[in-house]
This record gives sequence, structure tokens and C-alpha cells, in this order.
Amino acid sequence: MTDLVVLGFSDKEKAESVLRLSKDLSKQELLDLEDAALAWRTPDGKIHVRQSFSPTAHGAAEGALWGTLFGMLFLMPVFGAAVGAGTGALAGKLTDVGINDAFIKEIAGTLEPGRAAVFALVRRSTPDRVREALRPFGPTVLRTSLTKEREEELIATLQQ
Repeated sequence: MTDLVVLGFSDKEKAESVLRLSKDLSKQELLDLEDAALAWRTPDGKIHVRQSFSPTAHGAAEGALWGTLFGMLFLMPVFGAAVGAGTGALAGKLTDVGINDAFIKEIAGTLEPGRAAVFALVRRSTPDRVREALRPFGPTVLRTSLTKEREEELIATLQQ
């Protein structure tokens, strides 16, 4: 089962640092993310969102691979790769996996100008080690799908 955690930060730089940290924690087998996103609001109030997983690019790569394989069967690998990449990219663009885009924009709309949020869909983690790594960045918990007790524990640990 995956858990959604949305953490707020005082600026975009801290949020970006946490995304980089999540990759390091993943390499150490302390955190396994299904999806992650960064949203921030500029001082003029504009909302920006950056997804860590691109279904369009993933679909294009997978489509190109399968298209090449089928193209080789019919002696047209380049044509097969092009058609496969195109259809894979289209399928990826139409598929919304991971964190719902509308939800990200809704939460980003509540951010004060200059602030940022990191959205994480967590498959598995070592909670005490992850919380300890996050604490120096001073995040605030905006939303979670955790139980009330686990959410309160997360908030208390991050505020110490």
C-alpha cells in the first residue's frame, strides 16, 4: 500500500534539495517512491509544477522498443520504432499515473507566494531514518494519507 505525503517548504530551493535527498535515500534502500512532484508559487503568484515521472517519455521509450521489435519482424525497424514511439508517447500522455495532477494544482494553489511543496507517493520507507534526514529542511506537513496517529508522529518528529 502506498502513502501520500505532501510537505511544505519556505522556498523552492529547500524543496528541490529534498527531492535530491529522496534520490539518495532511494539509493540507500531507505525510501521507495512510486511518484514525486514539486510545486511552487512564484512571488507574482504563478504556480509551477514539475513531475519526477514523465508518462509521455516512458511511453515513447517503451513504444519505440516494441515498435522496433515488430518492425524487425516485417523488415522495417526504423518505421516500426517511429510509429511505436509516437503511439507510446500518445498513450503515456493520456495516462495519468501516480499523483493526480488536479490534486497537485489544488494544493499548489493554497501555497503562499514564494513557497513550495513536495508531493511523494511512498511505497515503502524506513520512517525514522527518513524523518531524521528531512528534519534539517524544516518541512511542514500539508497533507497525508497516513493514519491520524502516524501523521501526528510525523509532525512531532519534524518539528523537534
